[in-house]
Amino acid sequence: MAPEQPGLTEIEAAAALVHRHMPPTAQYAWPLLATRAGCEVWLKHENHTPAGAFKIRGGLVYMDRLRRERPEVQGVASATRGNHGQSLAFAATRAGIGATIVVPHGNSVEKNAAMRAFGAELIEAGHDFDAARDEARRIAATRGLEMVPSFHRDLVTGVATYALEFLRAAPPLDTIYVPIGLGSGICGVLSVRDALGLSTEVVGVVSAHAAAYALSFAAGRPIATNSADTMADGMAVRTPDPDALAMIRRGVARIVEVDDAEVMAATRALHEDTHQLVEGAGAAPLAALLRERDRQRGRRVGLIVTGGNIDRTVYRRVLGDA
Repeated sequence: MAPEQPGLTEIEAAAALVHRHMPPTAQYAWPLLATRAGCEVWLKHENHTPAGAFKIRGGLVYMDRLRRERPEVQGVASATRGNHGQSLAFAATRAGIGATIVVPHGNSVEKNAAMRAFGAELIEAGHDFDAARDEARRIAATRGLEMVPSFHRDLVTGVATYALEFLRAAPPLDTIYVPIGLGSGICGVLSVRDALGLSTEVVGVVSAHAAAYALSFAAGRPIATNSADTMADGMAVRTPDPDALAMIRRGVARIVEVDDAEVMAATRALHEDTHQLVEGAGAAPLAALLRERDRQRGRRVGLIVTGGNIDRTVYRRVLGDA
């Protein structure tokens, strides 16, 4: 059975908290993207937050509750490929709580630097996110830290605030494409869509090289993969979260798989048409829309640009690989 989604009152309260730390992000309809996709295209610019990604919202809500309800907790630990860790470091520092963040070896150099700058103790361990998460759990148990998962109701409530801004500010949307990492972002969109009583179709997007959620969505149960080797590190997950999967299966229309070549082409398109700096996961919704161009022709479509934290060396390679 799927867990209960946060309701409108709860999400509005989270938005008030989030907006004490950052303003709402912009949503724009870009005419060149409309020409490219054959439909009206609205972007939600979560690449414009203080941490360059939507995750900051969830970290603020999670840490606020932790500080209020469990003031004895002096430190947290978690695993990340970057944006979740930046979110926790940003929020924990402001709450006076220490943050120990574990990343896999070979993680984004610039995301690592940002997490340290926000105040995190950064530890490199494991070959991918799932291995880093195992090490974070071990460290939390050894040091007596609070282990913060990458999917949690407070995180969903926090990141749902971007969907609340988007769906209230943009014209009625026929479809929204949302990338899936562990699922907080898309579950936040579903929560707001349902709380506002809208009929907007929500479509999940995953990497074809990290297709655990697509496989699990089709099978009706969590299915882990052996690898998650994709340049879109925000979607590089091998093991789905059961609660996230239950919410996704209850409310998502379908899941579209896009490969790295499509993501890189979408990243270039966003640069050309909007001059936005967008990371792989943030470009994946456009890749999915372009794959479904005929299906969406003449409609009004929303894309969640989840972040812009892409290393300069990677971005240079993507832009040059035309």
